[in-house]
Amino acid sequence: MYQRITVIGDGAMATVCALLLDDKSLNVTMWGPFPEQVDAMLQTRRNDKYLKGAPIPESIGLTADEAEAVADTDLIVSAIPTQFIRKTWERFLPHVPAGVPVVSVAKGIENDTLLRPTQIIADVLAAGKDDPDGRARPMAALSGPSVADELARHLPATVCAASDDEEVALRLQETFTTDWFRVYTNDDLLGVELAGATKNVIALAAGILDGLQAGINAKSALLRRNHAARLRDGRAVRDVLRAHGRRRPGDDVLQPDRPKPHLRRVARQGPQTRRCDEGHSRRRRGRADDAQRGRTGAAVQGGDANHAGSARGAVRGKIGRAHV
Repeated sequence: MYQRITVIGDGAMATVCALLLDDKSLNVTMWGPFPEQVDAMLQTRRNDKYLKGAPIPESIGLTADEAEAVADTDLIVSAIPTQFIRKTWERFLPHVPAGVPVVSVAKGIENDTLLRPTQIIADVLAAGKDDPDGRARPMAALSGPSVADELARHLPATVCAASDDEEVALRLQETFTTDWFRVYTNDDLLGVELAGATKNVIALAAGILDGLQAGINAKSALLRRNHAARLRDGRAVRDVLRAHGRRRPGDDVLQPDRPKPHLRRVARQGPQTRRCDEGHSRRRRGRADDAQRGRTGAAVQGGDANHAGSARGAVRGKIGRAHV
C-alpha cells in the first residue's frame, strides 16, 4: 500500500480521492493550480466550488506549490482534466521524484496529439525528467463508473486499476479499496483509457436522443450498438474485451442515465433550441456561450467536469467517430 500520496488537482474527483485516501489514515497532500482557491480551502476546509458539502479534514495537506506537493511522495494521483494535463505537468517537471508511480483518473484524449492521459504525462516527463533509455516510470489509470458527489457520500462503486505493471495495479487496489469502494485490477491500460474517452461520445448521443424525445427504445439501441461498435473498433487497436471487466459497460449505462449528467444535459438542449449545424457555426464564429462551452469541454475531455475547458475539437468528432 502506498503511504505518502500527492493528488494533483483540486476539482471534485481530486477532492474525493484525497478524502478517500485520508479516511484510510494515509498521508495525503492535495495540490491546486490557483493559490486563491487553495487559500479559500485552507480557511474554510471545504471545496464548495467543486464539491459542496464535503469537509476537508486538517490531516489533508493543501498547497499551490509544486515542489512542496511532491516532496517525499511515493504515489502521484493525476486528477487534472485531459486538456490541462500537459501544461500542469510541465509545472511539475522540475520537481517530480524519479521513479514515483503515477495514476491518472482523467478520461479523454488530448486534442492536438490524440494522446491518452498517461501518454501525455509520460511525454512531458520524457522531455526533461525520465530517461527514455531507462526503466519506464510506472503508469496506471483508475477508471470506472464513479460520480464524485456519490463517492463523497460513500455510496457503493466499483472501478479498476489498470496498468502494464501488475505490482503497481495490485498496490493501487490495496491503497484505494474500502468497504464501499471496490477496486479491481486490469492489465489493459490502453483499452481502459480508450473506453473512458469514447464513452463520452455516447453520453452526448444519449443526450441528443433525450432532446429529441426519441424514447427508451432508441437509447437502448444506442447502448447496444455502441457496445458492438466499440468491440469491433477496439480489435483494430488491441483486444478491448479485457477492458470490459468492471470498467465496461457500466460507465456507458451510468453516463446516459445518471441524474443530471453533464454530457447528457448539454446535448439534450441542442435539439430543443437549434439545429446542430447552426450551433456549430455560431461556436466557430465565437458567439457561443462561454460557460456552456467550458462545461462541455471539461466533460468530454475527461477528468473533473467542473473545471472550465474547451473541447471544440472533441465535439467536432476529433476524439472518435463511433459507428452506432
